[in-house]
Amino acid sequence: MKNANVWTVAVVDDEKNIRETVSYALKKEGFRTAAFGNGQEAWEAFSRDLPDCVILDILMPLMDGLELCRKIRGINEAMPIIFLTSKDEEFDRILGLQIGADDYMCKPFSMRELVMRVKVLFRRMSLAGTAVEPSQLVTLNGLELDLQRYIAKWKKEKLDLTITEFMLLQSLIRQPGFVKTREKLMEEAYPDHTFVSDRTIDSHIKRLRKKFTALDPDFDDIETVYGVGYRYKVSE
Repeated sequence: MKNANVWTVAVVDDEKNIRETVSYALKKEGFRTAAFGNGQEAWEAFSRDLPDCVILDILMPLMDGLELCRKIRGINEAMPIIFLTSKDEEFDRILGLQIGADDYMCKPFSMRELVMRVKVLFRRMSLAGTAVEPSQLVTLNGLELDLQRYIAKWKKEKLDLTITEFMLLQSLIRQPGFVKTREKLMEEAYPDHTFVSDRTIDSHIKRLRKKFTALDPDFDDIETVYGVGYRYKVSE
């Protein structure tokens, strides 16, 4: 769904006014949009042609947002997915992050902030093809982070991380061996001050570990410090 270097954002929500309002705001900023009223309709379209980013409601008819997110991640691990969710759906928000969403915003939400977060995700993605400076490479005990292109490798094998997972990993290895509180990780992984909870951070860490162990079953470098937070272990 990308044409002439214009990013396409799919808006999937069963509320017509939200679809129209979000689409209008994105178009004003130069994005192309594709709007869908339910998950099934969106998935049929995505099976033919994937967008570059999806803004996704959770509660929808025919196919809910959680199932659609799961299907998208089955064919594309890196595409940005932002959930729109009601404040009383904490369980669904956590589950959504566990199955691969990058972020979420609670309804009612700031349209300006939503557009800004989409821009941030695309700005990070746009660096993927640029030449990397040596100063932008960080290595530690088999881990390599390309801070410019947001690429992570473990023992030379690429890790398919979301933007938020990459930011959390970067925060952890910035001070290896030191404990990072959940509050500090929130601050560094969500620099735009989006509200997240402790459980959100826990969900992302769980997914990070799962992706590492898929490549290396012996991976245990991300340690939990109970009651405090997490740290990236320094090998002795």
